[in-house]
This record gives sequence, C-alpha cells and structure tokens, in this order.
Amino acid sequence: MPTGPVLRVAALSKRFGGTQALEDVDLEVAPGEIHALIGPNGSGKSTLIKILAGYHHAEPGAVAELDGEPFDLGQVTASRHDRLRFVHQELGLVGELSAIDNLALSHGFARTAFGNIRWPEMEKRTSALVGRFGLGIDVRRPLATATPVQRTVVAIAAALQGWEGRRGVLVLDEPTAVLPPGEVARLFDIVREVRDAGAGVLYVSHRMDEIFALADRVTVIRGGRRIATRPVAELTPRTLAELMAGEEMETDHRPASPSGSADPVLEVRDLWAGPLRGVGFDLAKGERLGITGLVGSGHELVPYAVCGAHAGRVSGRLRLPERSERWTEARDADGLGLPLVPADRAHEGVIGDFSVGENLTLPLLDRLRARYGVLRRRRESALAEDWIRRVGVRTAGHGARITTLSGGNQQKVVMARCLAQRPPVLTLCEPTAGVDIATRLQLYDLIERQADEGMGVIVSSSDTQDLLALCTRVLVVRDGRIAREISGRDITESALVHAMEGTE
Repeated sequence: MPTGPVLRVAALSKRFGGTQALEDVDLEVAPGEIHALIGPNGSGKSTLIKILAGYHHAEPGAVAELDGEPFDLGQVTASRHDRLRFVHQELGLVGELSAIDNLALSHGFARTAFGNIRWPEMEKRTSALVGRFGLGIDVRRPLATATPVQRTVVAIAAALQGWEGRRGVLVLDEPTAVLPPGEVARLFDIVREVRDAGAGVLYVSHRMDEIFALADRVTVIRGGRRIATRPVAELTPRTLAELMAGEEMETDHRPASPSGSADPVLEVRDLWAGPLRGVGFDLAKGERLGITGLVGSGHELVPYAVCGAHAGRVSGRLRLPERSERWTEARDADGLGLPLVPADRAHEGVIGDFSVGENLTLPLLDRLRARYGVLRRRRESALAEDWIRRVGVRTAGHGARITTLSGGNQQKVVMARCLAQRPPVLTLCEPTAGVDIATRLQLYDLIERQADEGMGVIVSSSDTQDLLALCTRVLVVRDGRIAREISGRDITESALVHAMEGTE
C-alpha cells in the first residue's frame, strides 16, 4: 500500500482567454485526511475541481498522481473516476429522472439474464443509499419535484455508490449550501466514515465553522494562486479569514437594533401553503425578520408564498398598510410586486444565457421602454452599471454572460435586481448559500443598509450564522406553525437549534 499522498497535483494552471484562473497551484490530499479547500469567490476553487473531474483541461506542465501513479488530467478514464468521486456545486443531476435513474446513470441498472431491469432491486438499493440521511425521499419521483436538500442528498449518495473500503478521494464542492443543521451533522458523519476507511476527502466550503469542525488541513487559494496550506488546529477563524481576504477583517457580524419605526410595512394573516398551517406575522419598517425551521417544517415556503411565487395552492391574506388599507388574497400576492431572492440561485435566480445586465434589468423593462415599446438600451446599460457599482459585482461589464461570474457575484446581481425595483419589503431565501466569508459580510452590510433606510427585510434561512448576523427577531416554524419567537440578545445558536428541534 502506498504511503504517500492519495492525490497530488503540482504546477496546475488554467487560462480562459485573458483571464488567469489558476497559476502553478500545488495540492496534496493524504489518505485518511479531510482536506478543506477555501478561498474567495472567483479564486479558482471550482476551476480546480473541474480540472480534476476532466471537465476543463489544465495548461501543459501540470503534474497529477493518484497513489503515486501519474495520470493524465486531459484523459478521463474509468479507473480515474473509480478513485476520484465528485459532488459538484451544481450537483449534476437530471431533474426529469428519479433518484433511481440518476444513480443508475453512473453505475448502471441491475438486470435479469434477459436484460430486463430489476426494478425492485434498484429501488431497494437506492433507498438504502439515500436513507442514511433520513429525509424520506421518494426515490421513484422525478428530482425536479424534490427540495434542494433532497437533491443534494441524492448527489452525495450517487458519489458514494460502491465506495465502501476504497482508497481514493471524495471531492465535495459546497455540499451543505442548502442543508440545515440536522442534515449537516448527518453529512459530517458520512464524510468521517469515508475518511476513517482510509480514503481522502477534498472538502470545498465557504462556511468557516465547517472547516474547524471537520477538516484536518486547509489550503487557501486567492487570485488563482495557492496562498497557504496549514493544519486547521494551528488556525483561528480570524487568521483563516485574513488568509482568504489578504487583509485584516472582522468576522463577528451582529445586527444593530432596528432603526425604523414600529409601524408595520407588511402584515400576513392565516397563511397556508404546503405544510404551513395558518402562519401570521407583522414586519415593521427597518426590521430584519428571520424565519427558520427544520426541513419540512414549511419555513422555506414563507418567502415564496408572500411574494406570490409558490407553485402550489396557497391561502391567507396580506397587506401593505402604507399602500392600501385593503387586504390581498395570498393567491394574488404576485400583484403586490414584492421581489424574491430565491433559494436556488442557478435554477430560480438567473438565466444562464443572458448577460449580467439583462438578468439585472429583467423586471424593469417597462420602466426602460420608450414610445412604441422600444427598449432604451443606453438607459438600460446605465442602470445596470449603476447597480453593479452599488452592490460591488466583480464582472468584466454588464454585457458579460452571467455564468462567467462566481456564485457570490451572481447572488449580488439577483440582489441588485430586487433592490432596483425599490420595494418596501425585501424577501430573501438562503441568501448566502454558496458564497465565501468576504462576500457573505458584504451581503450582510448591503442588507443592513437597506433596513437602515426603512426597508423591511425577511430572511428565511437554515444557516444559523445568517440569522445571528442579520436578524433582530426570528420566528421558528415547527410542524407548519410558528412555535417560537426569539428577539434581540436572546437570539443565540443554542436557542435557535433547540427551538427548531422542539427541545427547549
């Protein structure tokens, strides 16, 4: 058995046109090690992962070894993928297919001697793989009907097929971006099982608490270069954040008291949607209201129902008191014009074939039209550039395709699109999923500035760090109803978790 690193890459470089995405990056993952890879959005992490997977080709001169055996980064072989398993940030699932079919795409179907598929065996095999997470996934339904959490679990299960006892590397790219605390703990247990079996784990994450809870070593890359590789035990959250950002930065963000008045800017009564059972609340001007709960509690549906974006049946009443004394039926909530920053940015937030500017100005086209419906392109460009500057989007320009931006910068574009509508209420669902610590703090400051100017903010999140950093009041949803309200200094990690679990 080789005693060196299970994975070694050296002099890894990649250029896209005039952009140097990676430059002479070295990385080693030892057997039985969880090695974290961390860096700001756009630092090159995803490019590195895609080169290992064979999606991109490295520049000439790169060296790669598995268990001391050289392999060609430009050739994708069955042997290489048997020892390198991936869960990508985009998950790589086919939404029209079931969990059974998605897992069979990589490992084939169980068949009879006559070539017929043994469906009972396939269902049993898939149920056993996804059942480790305890989410009750129906493995026969199309994944398009599943929640983001359930799709993440299926992607992880697909990567772990046939992994038991193997020596290799499991690569996880932002696996917990949409997972609440209970599911994160289950994932950590499975990752540790893989490590304890002798495999290496390359773990890409923006969540600093995960790095310190899980990883043995961490490599920081910034601007396409490797900055440092350190044992996690030798670091603190502050020193790790400074390695990422290249400067001193404050990592402990806590909200100030609301600066707005106590007058409600939004009133919600008797809201029913999916598992929600008669939820009601008031949102004051300048307030940052958090809504959270475990998977299936219904908390994640509140923003969609309030904004008229829930696809299922919905009932209840809403009112914007400053606009009208009349109540609006929840089924007509889209007429209120409240914008939503959705949970699934890639599928619900951006249009990949559109430019940054087109994504940003999409709901504002009526405002930008001249007579006879002609779009005033110059005005559209000026508006897009103004908001790109305001929210700090890093892009080559408003004409760049949205998919050329990092996840954090795409999130800023979605946020800018909502703010450009000048709404009385900003509604956010999982606002920092898949963004690095520096971008996370920038988004916190941006949200806080809107609240300081009198905008009401709703933050639905399974990430307790978001709730602690942003919210002045949190509603905890359990079994479809508001089980607890926590305010001010009483909002702590322990209080939130106990309220979600029902163990107060």
